[in-house]
Amino acid sequence: MRRRTTSLLLALLLAAPASAQQPAREPTSYDRAIAAGYKALTLCSAMFNGTGRTQAQIEALELTGIYPEYDAIVPTLRAEVHSFMTRPGDRRQSPQRHAAVVEVPFDQSAPPRRATWQVDRGCTLEPIGQYREESPGMVTVLDMPPAFAGSRDDRPWPAGDRMRSVRTSRFLAAVEGKAFDGASYGAGRTTATIIVHDGRIVAERYAAGFGIHTAQRTWSVAKSIAGTLIGMAVGDRTLGVGHSDRVRIPEWRDSRGNIRLDDLLRMASGLYSATAGNRTDAVYFGGTSVTDEIAYWPRIAESGTRFRYANNDILAAVRVLRAALNNDDAYAAFPRSRLFAPLSMTRTVAETDHQGNFILSSQVWSTARDLARLGQFWLQDGVWEGRRLLPEGWMAYMTRASGPQPASGPGYGATLWLFGPGQGLPAGSYAAQGNRGQYVMVVPSRRLVIVRRGEDAAGTRFDIARFTADVIAALPAEGARR
Repeated sequence: MRRRTTSLLLALLLAAPASAQQPAREPTSYDRAIAAGYKALTLCSAMFNGTGRTQAQIEALELTGIYPEYDAIVPTLRAEVHSFMTRPGDRRQSPQRHAAVVEVPFDQSAPPRRATWQVDRGCTLEPIGQYREESPGMVTVLDMPPAFAGSRDDRPWPAGDRMRSVRTSRFLAAVEGKAFDGASYGAGRTTATIIVHDGRIVAERYAAGFGIHTAQRTWSVAKSIAGTLIGMAVGDRTLGVGHSDRVRIPEWRDSRGNIRLDDLLRMASGLYSATAGNRTDAVYFGGTSVTDEIAYWPRIAESGTRFRYANNDILAAVRVLRAALNNDDAYAAFPRSRLFAPLSMTRTVAETDHQGNFILSSQVWSTARDLARLGQFWLQDGVWEGRRLLPEGWMAYMTRASGPQPASGPGYGATLWLFGPGQGLPAGSYAAQGNRGQYVMVVPSRRLVIVRRGEDAAGTRFDIARFTADVIAALPAEGARR
């Protein structure tokens, strides 16, 4: 009887749900520190990059549905938002400038997590445990966030934002409307859509609280921006290497020096990453620097033999650029001077870590219209207003599958995802994609660019291929109407 009872108890224990056997782990101080960094950085960037959203709006949308291990912690953390005018030491040499600080306490025994915003630099997250007293140059808390310093260019689209009223056909409007219903293309939370056909915006729509000057984090769309900037540096020989050459990274003095730039851009470096996609939370939300992290990524596979989508590869590729420039001022100016300013992407900001390294695997903030400009630039083979900015052949390189590929779904080029008949789209289609539903889809055969921005919850996905197919189907009707 005793043996039978023991067997019954063992059977019940084995049949119990895992959650019953293993109670949910209590968040550690490190979990809370990362969650606080997530909140501080998101609030800082969303409020002060471009036309800012309010703290309440961000906490209700951008800070919900995030990574599961932080999703329950973030709402429990109180954030303090301060915006300032700087008081220069010599007004004749330096005008007053806006600055802002967001602080999120997470542990009574540790300093709060802190993100600091500056014009043209966006927000920088300080490392865990680091805290600087307020600079004497900071004065007067403002009631409202400062306006973005970039000018609202009144030139016609795409050089500026002035346009005639967009006349969208009822067919295209119906498709666009479905992108916002949270069901037709998946349970996403769409914040903006723009459809550009033949270089002209033919449909544009925003969710409540968003508009043409609202910047959102691009997440991994930034990888494709990095690939574009690397192409410019290759074209003008700033890098001193071509895409097929070995990279030069000061932190790598071992066999990793055999990795080619092409391997990094195609996610085929063979570098270690903790998970596919490699969230690099320590860099993104812990405040660790790229140069500190990059030294500790061993190579665990032969370069060029496996595809593993990872932030590490792009962070390393951009580290190559900084090492080649060997000039911090030139490096800091590179994205804006070479790409953002020429394309009139006036509300796009590439943010850095506390050591000045661009986090170009994810941390760029941009508007839907600025991303539409970028997509049109790609469609035009890297030519803008008659001027070639990308070397000839670079877009063909970015959109060509080479080497190991993903096991399923779209293929991968050099920082761009490759779509085609397998996804129900015309051959040669390609896209930049990012977390929480960021997409820039280009369909060259239809002279079409589609931008979809979202704040999708973790575990949900917007079906960009089906949305694109429906837009294509609606375009002939629009052409006939005109």
